[in-house]
Amino acid sequence: MRKLLLVSNSTLHGSGYLDHCQQHIKDFFGKDVKRVLFVPYALHDRDNYAKTARNKFNSLGYELDSIHEASDPVEAVRKAQGIFIGGGNTFRLLKCLYDNKVVAEIRKRVLEDGIPYMGSSAGTNVATISINTTNDMPIVCPPTFSAIGLVPFNINPHYLDTDPNSRHMGETREQRLVQYHEEPDTPCVLGLREGGLLLVEANKATLLGTTKARLFVRGKPTVEYDTGSDLSFLLKDGH
Repeated sequence: MRKLLLVSNSTLHGSGYLDHCQQHIKDFFGKDVKRVLFVPYALHDRDNYAKTARNKFNSLGYELDSIHEASDPVEAVRKAQGIFIGGGNTFRLLKCLYDNKVVAEIRKRVLEDGIPYMGSSAGTNVATISINTTNDMPIVCPPTFSAIGLVPFNINPHYLDTDPNSRHMGETREQRLVQYHEEPDTPCVLGLREGGLLLVEANKATLLGTTKARLFVRGKPTVEYDTGSDLSFLLKDGH
């Protein structure tokens, strides 16, 4: 029953907040959803973050409630018609999700009740099996790296291609993901470039947006996928 919209980035260069994917958002939530529950835990200034998200969703025809304003976060999830988890620091986000005891409840609402879930950047990271492939610094320590687990693989939002002209001598994004796969039993990683998004409807996954995605599978060469590609095979076991 799962219905997911997993976005690489909230803001694309040259446009405003969620402008680049606003039509996808309207198509995703549709007309049945009237109110969306926003989770601003990834940023410190939750009030301002909720204001930004509320203004955007209001312009698209949706009311938006922020979970940090609710007296009971778990009850807020139980009553939600749809959920949107925004970007920021993934470690802070996951820790707050566990601290507020909503990880299992979000999983239940999405996988069992079928309410739509949208994530952007860090919100996309926590929708996957773990946050092991986030780009963020661990500014806080969540109790585990295991995430909500709405899909059985990892995503690397904001995936950056190697710049052959760069003099930077640190690891490239590709090298870091290869290092991840040097560990045993690691699932595949979808490198989602900015402007890209993954739509999951039950057991079907489709790459949308304006950029290709790169798939990393342990022990195999990377593969590029064009917009519109069927990536449903990722939903089987994540490997």
